[in-house]
Amino acid sequence: MFTRPFGYALLACLALLCVGRQARADTDAEKLAVATTMFDAWHDRDWDQVIDLFAADGVLHSMMLEPIVGQDMLRARIAKLGAGISRITLEIVNLGVINGLVYAERVDDFVYQGHHGRVPVVGVLRIENGKVQEWREYYDHAMLLREMGVAPALQTAPDSATATE
Repeated sequence: MFTRPFGYALLACLALLCVGRQARADTDAEKLAVATTMFDAWHDRDWDQVIDLFAADGVLHSMMLEPIVGQDMLRARIAKLGAGISRITLEIVNLGVINGLVYAERVDDFVYQGHHGRVPVVGVLRIENGKVQEWREYYDHAMLLREMGVAPALQTAPDSATATE
């Protein structure tokens, strides 16, 4: 049996170990695992898991639009978008960690309201304590809207031979 002072000291050491463990930085492998879980949740259209993988004050920022901040706002935006998606796959081209951030070069292949689309994207995720703190997305917004079928397709210019005839 431990004496009381020794028992208290042991509990204090264990508490410090637990606090230190929570405060430690995620490893690159852990960050990649969170990112991969996020991509799989999109594929499964598991919107609850997508939201749960964000921190309470997490940010999703398509760089040409205003950022979406916090789980409540994320849930509202993703519910609206998700209602139109019958299939989505985030095809990972390259995935890695640079300076603590996860970089994902990918092609999003989806069916939105019956329209099949493919859009190249680069996502940059800041992951801390197993949660996405910030997810920045870089893509051609006009192309995404065209591929979703919510914007008109670009008209191609006639080639010079046809134009002169």
